[in-house]
Amino acid sequence: MRAANQRHIYEEGAYLLLFGDLPTVTQLGEFSDVISSCMELPTNFTRDVIMKAPSADIMNSMTRSILTLASYDPDVSDLDTANVLRQCIRLIAEFPMLAIYGYHAYNHYENGDSMYIHRPDPALSLAENILRMLRPDMKFSRLEAQVLDIALLLHMEHGGGNNSTFTTRVVTSTGSDTYSAIAAAMSSLKGPKHGGANLMVMRMMDDIRAHVTDYHDREAIEDYLKKILHGETFDKKGLIYGMGHAVYSLSDPREVIFRKFVGRLAAEKGRDEDLLLYTTIEQTAPRLIAQERKIFKGVSPNVDFYSGFVYEMLGIPRELYTPLFAIARITGWSAHRIEELLTMDKIIRPAYKSLVEKREYVDRKNR
Repeated sequence: MRAANQRHIYEEGAYLLLFGDLPTVTQLGEFSDVISSCMELPTNFTRDVIMKAPSADIMNSMTRSILTLASYDPDVSDLDTANVLRQCIRLIAEFPMLAIYGYHAYNHYENGDSMYIHRPDPALSLAENILRMLRPDMKFSRLEAQVLDIALLLHMEHGGGNNSTFTTRVVTSTGSDTYSAIAAAMSSLKGPKHGGANLMVMRMMDDIRAHVTDYHDREAIEDYLKKILHGETFDKKGLIYGMGHAVYSLSDPREVIFRKFVGRLAAEKGRDEDLLLYTTIEQTAPRLIAQERKIFKGVSPNVDFYSGFVYEMLGIPRELYTPLFAIARITGWSAHRIEELLTMDKIIRPAYKSLVEKREYVDRKNR
């Protein structure tokens, strides 16, 4: 069992979502051990499935793997709560391998880089194992693991109203199996309007760096942000990505928590100048957006404003940014799937109202 002083934030949050209570020290240790014991794919699965058709779209690769895993489960369609919980825990544990091995396969076969497949270490947390499996030397600092652990916690759940979680509940309501429900959620999350927000922030930051060379020149930064808002540059959509949220206006509490760790990691990585640029944009963009858009409810940075920067500092390739979101969010999907099965007994179906006017049928020969 894990030592009592080990704080695995992701595992603790996962326990809370799946079981409804914060774990005791003993329960957390046991649960962490269960997660570690499940970080194992079927025999030859990595070779025969993940490496068989490598793709730059790791979300597609993962979704294919999830559906294939169903064929290895003799109780795939059993909706008993204990069985669904077993399936969810196994997928939570397997997701890091599906993502990272999928990336390594793509990076080797498509980019020509060296291939290395590191097995997870059962003595490490899920966040630690992600860094271990991703890096050639398997090494990471305590702060790196802590920051990734926090990032996973902050992304693991965001209510039932987000698209991928709602997708999970819709598919679950039909009586479909766990693998199909999670694969559907993956297909939702991969959409750039949902899971790709931090990638858009990173692309925007690349563009800003290409046009603003002095990160201490607040006036130059502000002028370029105005050009972005006016649709004159970058993707010409008039959006400063990472700013604003459909629910939060005064602040995104996830971003407030995350920002404290961003500064520590930037100091460790020697990225203080980049942090200065991010901080200046964080302080300037909300005011500019409010002025330009006549917004009065308030605009604040969301958690995706900094998450891409953190992943970059951790050496995580951009192809894995959305898959990392999935690694975190599958815990929330799992909790909602179990809740849907326990509390609802009806299929979720939308009510549509046709906007087409009634027309008379015209015989084929008269059309």
